[in-house]
Amino acid sequence: MSSAVRPRIIAATSHAAIPAAVAALRAGDLVAMPTETVYGLAADAASARAVAGIFAAKGRPEFNPLIVHAESVAGVRDMATLTAQAERLAEAFWPGPLTLVLPRRPEGRIADLAVAGLSTVAVRVPAHPVARALLAAFGGPLAAPSANRSGHVTATTAAHVASDIGEAVAIIIDDGPAPIGVESTIVGFDGDRPTLLRAGGVNRMAIEAVLGERLAVLAADPGAPTAPGMLASHYAPMAALRLDAASVQPGEALLAFGQLPPGVTNATAIVNLSPTRDLTEAAANLFAALRSLDGKADVIAVSPIPDNGLGEAINDRLRRAAAPRS
Repeated sequence: MSSAVRPRIIAATSHAAIPAAVAALRAGDLVAMPTETVYGLAADAASARAVAGIFAAKGRPEFNPLIVHAESVAGVRDMATLTAQAERLAEAFWPGPLTLVLPRRPEGRIADLAVAGLSTVAVRVPAHPVARALLAAFGGPLAAPSANRSGHVTATTAAHVASDIGEAVAIIIDDGPAPIGVESTIVGFDGDRPTLLRAGGVNRMAIEAVLGERLAVLAADPGAPTAPGMLASHYAPMAALRLDAASVQPGEALLAFGQLPPGVTNATAIVNLSPTRDLTEAAANLFAALRSLDGKADVIAVSPIPDNGLGEAINDRLRRAAAPRS
């Protein structure tokens, strides 16, 4: 799209939303779609030109693979080979916020650029009704990373998308805030060993219960990621983050969780992820809160957050947001 063109934002309830989005996708344009996790920047996964548009819009390095979305497990089987372990996870968690990194089928309709030249593909069957309706109407897989500038705070509303990359998007389907608010959990397989590649919307313990074994954790190579969301610095606001802050220093903004810490009167701005310490509420509020505090101070003090359940995903995003920028 020309940089002079603004996106067409269509309410998900509009009868025009899905047909207009399908027409844009078939023309090779980008569409921002709501999912249960975050907003995705969708393109025809079979079109190298359309997929290249995702990388250009996000400023994303081309060695960083994308997640490909399918309407059903049958659609995934057209792209990838599901192992017995993957079949069990698919039955338990699809549709839903779980991505599996699987061996790619050479005959699958996926552009090489979408998988960064790897022999594997990251695939997901989303649960959000709008995403599912779009996939069904389009009739093929959609590559769809988060709809924001690469490395920036993830978009969880249509307004976030328009602010970040709106000039590159033909249509934004607006269905309000994303319900979960953090990206999908990513699981890969090192031989027969299931491996957690990214914490996310599905609890690690729930996955381990289905598999009957512990997930290994892969030591990521930021220069050669095997799945999305593995770069060391990611999800970052312009402000620096000071994690596990027991108090607030003068001039800092505060990202709180539960009871406000000592020194709160020093804060230039405050957002509490969950006054009742509800991790589900905190995850849903995380990226919008970071966006809200950005620009209010040079440093954001972040209260400690438990590392269990969705807290694991929240802390993963916060650590990457606080990592040194390249």
